Amino acid sequence: MKRKQIAILGSTGSIGTQALQVIEDHPDLYEVYALTAHNSVDLLAKQARKFHPDCVIIANEDKYVELKGLLKDLPIKVYAGADAINEMVSADPIDIVLASMVGYAGLRPTIEAIKARKTIALANKETMVVAGEIITALALQYNVPILPVDSEHSAIFQCLERGNPIEKILLTASGGPFRNYTLEQLKSVTKEQALKHPNWKMGAKITIDSASMMNKGFEVMEAKWLFGVSPEKIEVLVHPQSVVHSAVQFQDGAVKAQLGVPDMRLPIQYAFSYPIRLQSSFDRLDLFKIQQLTFEKPDLKKFRNLALAYEAIQAGGNMPCIINAANEVAVDAFLHDRISFLGMSELIEKTMQKTQFMKSPTYEDYVQTDEDARSIAKDMLNIIK
Repeated sequence: MKRKQIAILGSTGSIGTQALQVIEDHPDLYEVYALTAHNSVDLLAKQARKFHPDCVIIANEDKYVELKGLLKDLPIKVYAGADAINEMVSADPIDIVLASMVGYAGLRPTIEAIKARKTIALANKETMVVAGEIITALALQYNVPILPVDSEHSAIFQCLERGNPIEKILLTASGGPFRNYTLEQLKSVTKEQALKHPNWKMGAKITIDSASMMNKGFEVMEAKWLFGVSPEKIEVLVHPQSVVHSAVQFQDGAVKAQLGVPDMRLPIQYAFSYPIRLQSSFDRLDLFKIQQLTFEKPDLKKFRNLALAYEAIQAGGNMPCIINAANEVAVDAFLHDRISFLGMSELIEKTMQKTQFMKSPTYEDYVQTDEDARSIAKDMLNIIK
């Protein structure tokens, strides 16, 4: 049987490295066609030496010479820049594109991959946040499946039943490291504290988003587009054990949930193998060891980012694009000690207020909105602490 050729966008990140583990576990089924990274030259070169892809791409063009030198003895094509990634995803041999680049940068290559009729394993939630309407329309136009890799959306996807409409989506959240903090305590939390997620091992950006619960707001937006439901039918439940990855309620009142250990390799593998479930060596869920499963409502006053995300969803248009751009600036500033944890919410809210709103944006409008919102947010960094 022909092995599926997989292009991994963002191979040096948390999702990318775990995807390579899945491929390594099933060498008879999958083969790496391309690997991309933004800055991590050494790890990208190491991955290339191990998996022998057709090509590797470093998004930061300043790193091209270094990467080329590290791989000069191998017959692997080496490219650099965002345009190279956008072109690569259309290559004929590719079967699956794993979109796991961080942030807004993942939007354009995902669009190009859809137009090239590649199956999309989607781990870049910002793509749906920024331009969910465009992405879903393109996927329908080109008859391309979008298979969710986020643990929550994979769980929802696994719970769906053909012919039975969703009454409600129950989207679970761990609550992050500050679930039990008071608003006063949140004023002084550090990036080191925020980067210590209690259950999941993830990249820095998504870990901060989880701590602020912006991540969950983005997941509500993503669920809206992936599963065709209105935001009113998506309920966020704080579930600190991270055992129930999400659930679906049907019109007869039945609730179907997907449970498992917090291991991203499972949804990655399922996206690669769908609709087949492959044998795996992942840890198994032992319900006897779990003392309790608890659920609580999120505190929107304490976690203002989640409330802002709901506001962006209700506004529609380019507002989700605005909040995404502002959040990327805010998180980067927080990671560089330029803004406080609560200051991130203030920066995002003011950017939402100051950036021009468009009700029916085109792709070009999204590009301009992203640029404008980032500029406004960066200007305000000198004011907000």
